[in-house]
Amino acid sequence: MRAAVVTRFDESPRFADFPLPSELAPGEEIVNVVAAGLHPRVRSQADGSHYTSREELPLVPGIDGVARTADGELRYFILPDTNLGSMAEQTIIDRRRSVVLPPGADPIQIAAAMNPAMSSWVALRRRIDFRPGQKVMILGATGNAGRLAVQVAKHLGAGKIIAVGRGADRLDGLGADSTVSLDGDGQSLAAALGDEGKDVDVVLDYLWGTPTRDALYAIVPRRANDDQVLSWVQIGSVAGVESAIPSAALRATKLQLIGSGQGSVSTSDIVTELGALAAAVSTDAFSIRARAVPLHNVQDAWGQATQTTERLVLTV
Repeated sequence: MRAAVVTRFDESPRFADFPLPSELAPGEEIVNVVAAGLHPRVRSQADGSHYTSREELPLVPGIDGVARTADGELRYFILPDTNLGSMAEQTIIDRRRSVVLPPGADPIQIAAAMNPAMSSWVALRRRIDFRPGQKVMILGATGNAGRLAVQVAKHLGAGKIIAVGRGADRLDGLGADSTVSLDGDGQSLAAALGDEGKDVDVVLDYLWGTPTRDALYAIVPRRANDDQVLSWVQIGSVAGVESAIPSAALRATKLQLIGSGQGSVSTSDIVTELGALAAAVSTDAFSIRARAVPLHNVQDAWGQATQTTERLVLTV
């Protein structure tokens, strides 16, 4: 079998031979991969930096994808931590960690959207008591996952969506109700964040680091209602893996600071959400910028992934 194979954590995967296991565990089956998304999570898997890394080589990267089963079904699947990922001609799935795709679903769009959309979908559906009509702020809204978070929040009934990120031109096309550019001077940025955050219910944070500290300093003193809970959901750490949270933020408002990701959300909870999410991202309400790249061009795709706002999908 041919696959994208990682033999060194400091090198891109190469298209090479990789053996399928000779034995399958109960419930497992071999499937033909159709499409697998090249997500940031996959890149951290391939360079050994993700917190779940076991540092075992060689490995085939890829944590999810679309595959065709032996009985002809087209399924979206997620994989456990394994050295045989989805970026291969074939992989091994457990049907209990997969869902049949809706009729007419585009495998490329599904493979591109499910992982980044899942971060905000699961956060709002499984980590907090989110209710339609609540106001949502998204820190890091111009990234792939952040852009989809705007669409997810809208789909789930958010009353107002505030997109925060870099590049005013990129913010304008997101479909949010209002925007805050991180490119402004410190005083203007603090004023804008404080004004927009004074009555926000939920913050989906893909940045962490200094932007989170600065946002809390700006927002907490402006909170208009002491009884209103501020649910701050840490999802990504694009701006830094550590953030100096001001102690007063924990005392001066009803701040609910939680994380959302692999481990804090159980696999069973994630799998439960797959069907509804797949149906949602298959509708015209979601706009996904995806580009297919043949699996044998995996090295080129790896180099392009950080230079484009498109979601790259490896296809077989």
